[in-house]
Amino acid sequence: MENVTEHNRSFTKQHGEGFLPGQEPRVTVGIVCGERVSFSLNVPYLADGQEVVGDQEVAFAEGAILWNGKIYNDLFFRAERADTSFALNDVTIGINFHWERKETQVFSGNLRFVVEDGKVRAINELPVEDYLLSVISSEMNGTSSLELLKAHAVISRSWLLAQMEKRRTMTEHNLGVSFVQTDEELIRWYDREDHTLFDVCADDHCQRYQGITKATSPQVAEAIRQTRGELLMSDGGICDARFSKCCGGMVEEFQYCWEDTPKPYLKALLDRSGTTDLSEWSDSSDQSDRSDRSDWSDNFPDLTLEPNADRWIRTAPPSYCNTHDARILAQVLNNFDQETADFYRWRVTYTQSQLSNLIARKLGTDFGKIVNLVPIARGKSGRLYKLKIVGTLKTLVMGKELEIRRVLSESHLYSSAFVVDRKDIGPDGVPAAFELIGAGWGHGVGLCQIGAAVMGERGFKYDEILTHYYPGANIVSIYK
Repeated sequence: MENVTEHNRSFTKQHGEGFLPGQEPRVTVGIVCGERVSFSLNVPYLADGQEVVGDQEVAFAEGAILWNGKIYNDLFFRAERADTSFALNDVTIGINFHWERKETQVFSGNLRFVVEDGKVRAINELPVEDYLLSVISSEMNGTSSLELLKAHAVISRSWLLAQMEKRRTMTEHNLGVSFVQTDEELIRWYDREDHTLFDVCADDHCQRYQGITKATSPQVAEAIRQTRGELLMSDGGICDARFSKCCGGMVEEFQYCWEDTPKPYLKALLDRSGTTDLSEWSDSSDQSDRSDRSDWSDNFPDLTLEPNADRWIRTAPPSYCNTHDARILAQVLNNFDQETADFYRWRVTYTQSQLSNLIARKLGTDFGKIVNLVPIARGKSGRLYKLKIVGTLKTLVMGKELEIRRVLSESHLYSSAFVVDRKDIGPDGVPAAFELIGAGWGHGVGLCQIGAAVMGERGFKYDEILTHYYPGANIVSIYK
């Protein structure tokens, strides 16, 4: 790890006044948005020159914020004590996922309300390290190995500061086109450029953040303390340290999921070590055909080629994340995540009616009966970033990976690494059903959380976990 004194001056020069040498930044997090937002101040806060405590409500009115009979363009509740906290009601978690639900959540720090698209947005402002305590507790389980928690602390901090820097750049230069659309093609990717009023949101779209609603375990607090101020950096820049639940055995590259700007530390790699025996970490009860899994042991398959991707997805090669060990999975998957049982390899079946209706609703266009789902282009992990939907009335090429997952599921497909089997094809060439056979959970870029949990259990240190998933990146301390 490199020292703060060697980097803080050049870091600040490159990354601007938002990152002062040796000082912990503050982050703004968008929490909930609605025509009305009810909340409770658990101890006195200062707002509009007065101390306020107890149950409160704000509402959108006349293009501004209505509170206690007065209109505000911007309403700020400042925390005056270290133990201040507030509760927000009806916070939606898991937006558009199968486990979406509402909760009352409690937060520390300051509270701001701003107007956003005809509604009122609640924003939490707090120090970066306090934010990370919640993120790691929300994303991971306190029973995780210390090395896994330390690795996750570094990547969460790196990703956050990279997004804060990106937001300032985009605000200054109006960057961030994220779709291409014609009559024959829709290519869209979802990133963080839509957050212009705050740094990050509180849901899985950014990093799962639930304030102090989830109790912070001593293990999480220790991981944050031991890595305080540490970032992953590459070529003088902060690493945009992406992560997902399960890569499916092969880590994906950035450009196949987001904009076409490859990043040297987000490269395709097999989720295993060439010198490590993974047989005991592979679930022998997996229902996939495992007869030829040894053929993958020493090879780096080109999964951009359809025959290779088809075979890779239909089998279950050994990898760190190929485990169904409940104790290890509990380190990464919280209660609602554990509602997802199969993720390394999975299957989804649609009838013709189900699929045609689903696609029509999601894309707002009647494709008629669905004739085929044709792979057009895959990334290096086998994830589709271009898929052709062939209907009796319309044909469309669509991408990238998250758009494909959104359109082909009521919530989200686990990943876009899938192959398609057409069932009971009629004389008109129209199948009665489609079976999607897939691999992994999430975009697969950067750290694989389940794979990293297995590495932690195998005795790998946090820097070894990080250099596995972010090759060429360095750990740098920018503040103490």
